[in-house]
Amino acid sequence: MKNKEVVSAVVGASFFAVPYLGLSITLAPALVIGAAAFGASELVLSSFKSKETLKDTNRTLYQKIQDARRQNKEILSLIPKVESGDTRKNLNEIHSTVDKILTTIENSPSKANRLNNFFDYYLPVLIKIVNRYDEVENQKLVSKEGKEFMKKADKMIEGTNNAFESILSSLYQKDIMDADADMKVYDMMLKADGIVDDNPIMKGSDNDEE
Repeated sequence: MKNKEVVSAVVGASFFAVPYLGLSITLAPALVIGAAAFGASELVLSSFKSKETLKDTNRTLYQKIQDARRQNKEILSLIPKVESGDTRKNLNEIHSTVDKILTTIENSPSKANRLNNFFDYYLPVLIKIVNRYDEVENQKLVSKEGKEFMKKADKMIEGTNNAFESILSSLYQKDIMDADADMKVYDMMLKADGIVDDNPIMKGSDNDEE
């Protein structure tokens, strides 16, 4: 609420004026009542403040995500049309990974800085290739060119699946490194305070590395 300070001031002044002028309460108690009313009003009005969304703070990124979600739905709609079981599996995994990437970006918009090619090139071209793949497959083209295209498209879709998983993993790389550093500090503090001689959590991590 843009004018919540004004509203709070009016409420506070009213709660001061009524006891002081109308009920003949002395100045000090009236001021306390007014100040309390002002503070309570601020608190209540703040609770009604609408939460800013990505649409409000970054319209361009919001639109990119909406476009990407439409493209991802198109991928999902094309999956049942694909005859190859392996390619259907890869497209299903791609659809799931894209959804996770978009959800991650919605929750942490700053991570989108590394994904310009993902939005502007990878997804649109993937849609184009999968549509052409479906067209060629439906036409049962048995020419050398048709077979070669299908083979290349299968490999491209498989490679895209792996690439998108790498993109998703990279979005969490810094978070994982920060958490790992926190665990190491946590472990050192436990040992320094004499709480444990050997933290079983970190011991398990060391064994995994071996």
